[in-house]
Amino acid sequence: MTPAQCRAARALIELSQAGLSGAAVVPATVIAYYESGVGTPRPADLKAIQHALERAGVEFTNVGGAAGVRLRKRGW
Repeated sequence: MTPAQCRAARALIELSQAGLSGAAVVPATVIAYYESGVGTPRPADLKAIQHALERAGVEFTNVGGAAGVRLRKRGW
């Protein structure tokens, strides 16, 4: 997951950095620094952030080298 994917995923599900912080149990400053390109979270924190977004319905994509995000399709 790239910083841009993290920002886009939050926007897609209308989740604040504070909300993601609570869902991932990672300090909000870690998310803010990562999304702004200031730092890279510890691998465990990055994994927790990505899993929280995936639990909220985000799917991470990489098509032809272009990283993106979308909402997971629901199987009705």
